[in-house]
Amino acid sequence: MPLRHLVLPLRDAARNLAAEEALFRTLAPGHPGLFLLWRNEPAVIVGRHQCVPDEVGTARAAAEGVPVVRRITGGGAVCHDAGTLCFSRIANDAGMGPAFAPLLVPVTQALADVGVAARLTGRNDLEAEGRKISGSAQFRSGGRLLVHGTLLINADLSRLGRLLTPPTEKRHSHGVASVRGRVANVAEFWAAGTTMADLEAALLARCAPEAAEKPAGLDVMAELLAQRKYRNPEWNLGALPPAARSVARRFPWGTVELRLEFRDGRIRSARVTGDFFSDDGVETLEQRLEGCPAGAVRTALENLSWERLFLGCEPGTMREFFISAVGGDT
Repeated sequence: MPLRHLVLPLRDAARNLAAEEALFRTLAPGHPGLFLLWRNEPAVIVGRHQCVPDEVGTARAAAEGVPVVRRITGGGAVCHDAGTLCFSRIANDAGMGPAFAPLLVPVTQALADVGVAARLTGRNDLEAEGRKISGSAQFRSGGRLLVHGTLLINADLSRLGRLLTPPTEKRHSHGVASVRGRVANVAEFWAAGTTMADLEAALLARCAPEAAEKPAGLDVMAELLAQRKYRNPEWNLGALPPAARSVARRFPWGTVELRLEFRDGRIRSARVTGDFFSDDGVETLEQRLEGCPAGAVRTALENLSWERLFLGCEPGTMREFFISAVGGDT
């Protein structure tokens, strides 16, 4: 059964992310699923597991009045503004692993309808003429799947270059000198005379032609969740514990960094950050490490669902990475 669509009318990043999460958490079993379209005023949206100071020029963002908001999906930081079109797919799903194609294939078809030859590259990007025009992220919980992404239509790319500060090794992995050099606006490629409304209509036609009825109480749920979570500095900025050791590695599917503090031969605190995707969240892994003697890490990390912790990983490789990063037994 085809998805049903909702267009979110507000342009408040915290409120829209809250509405998206509320719809995700309350999707009924058997529901055909939802396709959302929405836009935000300028905001930096960071991935669930990212360390904000490593990824965002927070002082400059504050000076420009641009909020930093953390989403529930993994992946990397992005800039939103009125020239960025956001889209979401919310569905019942009992699978595991990356699930981008069911959303991104019809998105590429909609782009083709307005004259843009786009293709899926890597794990979650869309490119046109070799430049990135869209990135996506995903999250599973409670038998439901959320996949969402952005399309740069006529976004302020100079803001993106000013506010995003990804690690040098990530930029080098893409073969470019800056964030700005890798991306492009869809408006550079679409047919003459095309408008944002034309693309929105094409996306709805391809992804979810039938409108959904807005759930009763959605506005109240979204505002409460925005106040409690998406406008909360503790959620958005996520203060890191002190780290005596920090070990990072870039894998084909994302970057993982382990930050550790030790006391009396045991791990006092462990924090896993990065732009990876996770179906389970990494809290279970962090809890396994905290309080563990350095020499007992191998045993502590047995029987973890590595494929759910880090989507796309090779389980043995990840286990050995963490053992080596801690400096435990080999």
